[in-house]
Order: sequence, then C-alpha cells, then structure tokens
Amino acid sequence: MLERMDLRLNRHRRAGLAAFAAAAVLLAAGCSSQGGKKAQEADSGIAAGKADTPRMKIAMITHAAPGDTFWDTVRKGAKAAAAKDNVDLVYSSNPNGADQANLIQNAINQKVDGIAVTLAKPDAMKGAIAKAEKAGIPVVAFNAGLDQWKDMGLLEYFGQDENIAGQAFGKHLNEIGAKHNICVIQEQGHVALEARCAGVKKTFKGKTDTLYVNGTDMPSVKSTISAKLKQDSSIDYVVTLGAPFALTAVQSAKDAGGKAKVATFDLNKDLVSAVQSGDVQFAVDQQPYLQGYLSIDSLWLYKNNGNFSGGGEQPVLTGPAFVTKDNVDTIAKFAQKGTR
Repeated sequence: MLERMDLRLNRHRRAGLAAFAAAAVLLAAGCSSQGGKKAQEADSGIAAGKADTPRMKIAMITHAAPGDTFWDTVRKGAKAAAAKDNVDLVYSSNPNGADQANLIQNAINQKVDGIAVTLAKPDAMKGAIAKAEKAGIPVVAFNAGLDQWKDMGLLEYFGQDENIAGQAFGKHLNEIGAKHNICVIQEQGHVALEARCAGVKKTFKGKTDTLYVNGTDMPSVKSTISAKLKQDSSIDYVVTLGAPFALTAVQSAKDAGGKAKVATFDLNKDLVSAVQSGDVQFAVDQQPYLQGYLSIDSLWLYKNNGNFSGGGEQPVLTGPAFVTKDNVDTIAKFAQKGTR
C-alpha cells in the first residue's frame, strides 16, 4: 500500500525536482571545465560554491510557537540556502495570525527582496500579502496554505498536501489493524493540522475522534490525552501532529495504563529514537529542512534567473514520506544532525 502511495506521489514530486535541477544547472556551469571556469562562474552567479550575485535580503515569517523544535529544522535549511546564495536571512515568527501579518508589514518596511511565509491562518494574512505584492516583493509560501497560495497570488508553494498525507496515514492505520484513534490537534483553526485529521478520518475504516489541546502548555497536553484514554479504553491509537506531542503522548499512554499506541506526523532526533525503540509506531515526514531550503533558494533563483517551480500552478511537494522501524536507521544519521 505504501509503495502505491509513493507511485501516486511521483508525478507531484517531479515538480520539486525542478527546483533542484535549476540550481544544479547553475552550479554545473561553474565547474564543468577548467578552461572556461571564470566565464562559467560569471554566467552562473556561483563562485567557489557560493553565489557572487548582489546580496539579497529575504524575510522568512512563520507561525512557529515558542519551543517547537520542528522550526529549528526549517531554519537550518533556510540558513544553508542563505549561506550559499549570499542572502541576508531575517527570521521571525508568531503563532497569532494578526501578529504574523504585522511581521509581513515589517518586512515590507525594510524593503526586503523577497518573503517566504507560512499560511496557517490565511484569512489573517491576505491584506499584508497583497501589500507585499503591490510593493513588488515576490512572496512564496511553504509548510501551510496549500489550498490558499494560488488564490492569494503567491509565486510558489513548498510543502506537503496535508489532506493526502492524512489519507495515507489513515490507510496505514487500517493495514496495521487499528480500530479507534484520537487525532490530537495542538492549535485549533490551523488549516494544515485540521486537514491532516480530516484526511485520516476520510480513509480510516475505524473510528476517529478529534481531541483539541493547548500546544503551548505541554503538561496540559499530557493530562488531556491521559484523561481521554482513561475515559475510553477502546482507543488503540493516539495520532499526534508533531514530534514533541508524540513523545508526550507516549507518556500519557503509559500513565493511562491502557493499550493505546502512538503514531505521528513529523520528526526530530528524539522522535527517530522513539521509532527505533518502538515507543512510536511510525511517523510521516514532510521534510522541513527541504521546505526551508527551497523557499529561500527559490527566491534567489527567481531574482537572478527568472526561475519558478510548478509553473505558478502546481505546488512542490516535500512529503509525505513514511518512517517506520524498517527504514528509520537510514534516517537516523540525518536526524542527529538536525536536518530530518
């Protein structure tokens, strides 16, 4: 079943390869032969592995909540692209949609050369993004806002189709014999999180309950999940939407003393260890490092070569990729570096 899912996603992933291919062409121009090296470097804008194009300033604005390690991985990818592309990266975040919109206005005031933004609360962002576009600042979206980015006039989108990922998740629960799960949402109204649980519910043949928790208060998350498991002993799986919440759910399940197992979306190095030990059954990885990297690199490519992936119509999908006990060891070395 997972192999079939991979085949269905191949068509979409080809769009993602376009971003790499464009960068590879530019890089290859600087190293294909010694004789014409200097001329090729000038054509490509790349010298000694780093862009010698005029310095750009790019604002990355996310909805990250304090302490969420997922965003550390996003930022690592963004910083790697910024270092290669001679970009001054300005990172800021706020989980509140209106405050995130204010951060976009700040970026406009700074006259940045590009903005990479997440659209967890798209309605709150529309006005600010329209102002950026009116000011001639190219904007790309990543991580959240798959269903909204085109209507809002953004250049590109990098991320996971959360509903498709949720559907794949629900099918995998069927395959391993799950009967009743709770899908734990740590931020009510977050479009990507809601889409994940909706996808799970669509394909899962058993019962799916949605449980809302306060993601900024981990002790409360732990106690809320424990209480739900104690209240209903038929729950055999806890589905979480982030690695820290999965690790907390493992403790909740132990406290509840029942049979419930844990599976999750997203990774970090501790979550990888939990999959290796069997505390977490599997994870769906959307590759946040890749999202951060591509969103910054795409703005450099657009400014310096007029490139954009997906033709302005198709998103560049970075997931879903399943991580199970069968393949987790191949990912562990990258997770230890903080890039998966």
